[in-house]
Amino acid sequence: MDIAIPIFDGLTALDAIGPYEVLSRLPDARVHFLALEPGPKRTDNGMLTLVADRPLDDMRNPEVIVMPGGHGTRALMHDEQMLAWVRAAHETSQWTTSVCTGALVLGAAGILDGLEATTHWAVMDTLGRLGATPVNRRVVEQGKVITAAGVSSGIDMALTLTARIAGEDMARAIQLTIEYDPEPPFDSGSTEKASREILELARARS
Repeated sequence: MDIAIPIFDGLTALDAIGPYEVLSRLPDARVHFLALEPGPKRTDNGMLTLVADRPLDDMRNPEVIVMPGGHGTRALMHDEQMLAWVRAAHETSQWTTSVCTGALVLGAAGILDGLEATTHWAVMDTLGRLGATPVNRRVVEQGKVITAAGVSSGIDMALTLTARIAGEDMARAIQLTIEYDPEPPFDSGSTEKASREILELARARS
């Protein structure tokens, strides 16, 4: 199974690496980091570099698409080369997924028209303007399209996808392998739980 993760300058690292850590453990999985132009891609804070080994055009028919997010998606929403690849790959994919603002790229490509979808809480309004019906859930399944909310929810999405592909036992085994058993030290991981002061601080940093 070929799993394509497009990467780009300005991506959020965990959006790509979280799903990779899960999906790379699927039996017979081959995860490919692709880009419009192969080479190093800097994350949105400039502190980490991921490398795309192949151009997008080398893989037109992946079984799974994982579109990560990050500040770089703002440009990709208007990049016709990227949008054309996403549309074409989606036509034959078994699963098309996104994490965080990666949903905005799917929306700009027309893939989310009329579908419920989620993304980072700070850009829900933008998602709605792109034809989707925004919903405030960590993972949203609509047929073969699965969207995940912000950053860490990409792990939840990948485990959900693993269950659909290989069964719940495999998903549970991979969850155990990566010891994904969250016990966060603070209960402020959603807009419903965070105080007004924390929400404003987070908005200022988004």
